[in-house]
Amino acid sequence: MIARYQTPEMARLWSEESRYRMWARVEAYALEAWENLGEVPRGLSARLLAKLEEKPLDAAFAQRVAELEAVTRHDLVAFTRALVEWTGDEEVGRYLHLGLTSSDVVDTAQNALLVEALGLVLEELKGVEEALRALALRYKHTPAIARTHGVHAEPTSFGLRFLSFYAAFQRDEERLKRARETIGVAMLSGSVGNYAHVPPEVEAHVARRLGLRPEPLSTQVVPRDRHAEVMAALALLGGNLERVAVELRHLQRTEVLEAQEPFREGQTGSSSMPHKKNPVGLENLTGVARLLRGYLGPALEDIALWHERDISHSSVERVVLPDATTLAHYALRRLKGILEGLEVFEKNLARNLELTRGLVYSQQVLNALIARGLSRDKAYALVQRNALRSWEEERSFLELLEADPENPLKGEELRALFDPKPFLRHVDAIYARFGL
Repeated sequence: MIARYQTPEMARLWSEESRYRMWARVEAYALEAWENLGEVPRGLSARLLAKLEEKPLDAAFAQRVAELEAVTRHDLVAFTRALVEWTGDEEVGRYLHLGLTSSDVVDTAQNALLVEALGLVLEELKGVEEALRALALRYKHTPAIARTHGVHAEPTSFGLRFLSFYAAFQRDEERLKRARETIGVAMLSGSVGNYAHVPPEVEAHVARRLGLRPEPLSTQVVPRDRHAEVMAALALLGGNLERVAVELRHLQRTEVLEAQEPFREGQTGSSSMPHKKNPVGLENLTGVARLLRGYLGPALEDIALWHERDISHSSVERVVLPDATTLAHYALRRLKGILEGLEVFEKNLARNLELTRGLVYSQQVLNALIARGLSRDKAYALVQRNALRSWEEERSFLELLEADPENPLKGEELRALFDPKPFLRHVDAIYARFGL
C-alpha cells in the first residue's frame, strides 16, 4: 500500500521484517513440537527463540533475505539460510524446517498476521460505531425530510439515518469476526497435505502456540475460500463505507446543506475558488471503497488452484491481503474523524422540510380522506390533483386543499395533518431494538 493510505499499525504489521518474524516463530514452534516428540535434541527451539529475542529480525535481515533470494529464486530457502546466518547456530540450522514445505510456514504465518490485521480493523470499526451511535442519539427526535429516488418523500427522524449506518456496521463487525475465525487456522501438513513427513502433532502444537486451530484438511496449502471470505467481509465493509460517504456528500451539496464534513483551520477547498468547502474526505472514502470491493474478484479466482497447489494465488495475496486490510483500517479511521467533527445545520433541516410547500404530507391527507369515507381512487385523485397544481403554480398545498370544494377536510382538521410529529411516533421503538 502506498504511504498515503497506510496507518502506522498496519505498516508495521505488514512490513517484510514483521512477516519474517512470524515465519521464524512458526519454525521455532515446529522445532518445539519435534523436541516434544523426541525427534530432535532438546533446547534448540529455546535457543532460537532466545536469539530472536536478543536480536530481533529487522530491515537488515530483510535485506539479506532479498540478496539470497536473488540467487535462490525461492523466498523460503533464502529466509532459512538468512536465519541460520543471523542466529549463528548451525545445530539449529540442521533441524530447521524439518519435514515442512514452504507453504506450511508461509500460509500459517500469513493467517496469523491476517488474524492480527482483522483485529486492528475491528478496533477501528468500534470507533466508527460509537460515533454513529452518538449522532443517532443526538438527532433522534430531529425531523428531517426523507428522500426516495432523490426526491422529497416524507418527514423522518434525522437520527434514523445514523442509526441505519450503525446497524450496517454492526453487521460488518459480525462478518469480520466470522472471517477472522475462518482464517484463524494453521497448516503444517507437508508437501501434499498428507503428513507424510511431519505428524499432525507438530501442526497442533504450532497452532496452539499461535492461538490458531489446525486446518482440518489441506493440500499443500490452506484452502483459499477462507481468504476469499475475509476479502468478501472487507468488500461488504467497503460497500457500507461508501453508503455513508455518498449520503453525507449529498447532504453537503449547496442546495441541500444539511450536514458538512469538518473543515479544519488553514484548510483550502480549491486552488482557484477560495469559497469552496469540498467533501474531499468523503470522496476519498468513496474511492477507497471501490478498491476494497475490487480486491474481492482476484481472491475468488484464487480458490481454484491446480491439483494440490500452484502459486497463481501467491502474487495476488502479496498485494490484496495487506492492501485491503490496510485500506479498511485507514478508511475507518478517516470516517471516524469525519463523523466526530460532522457539522449538522438544523436550520437547513427545517427549511428543506418545508421546501415543497407541504407536499410531503400528501399521504397523511390521503389516509385521512379514506378514513372520512372516500374511496381510495377518489381520495388519491383529489390529493394528486392539488399536489400537481402546487408543484406547477408554486402555491401552498394546504391552501389549495382548503379551497377545493370536493375536499371534506377543512380548518384545524386539515392543518393538523401538516405536522411532522406523527412521523416520529415510533422512533423510540426502533431505537429500542438496538438497546438505545
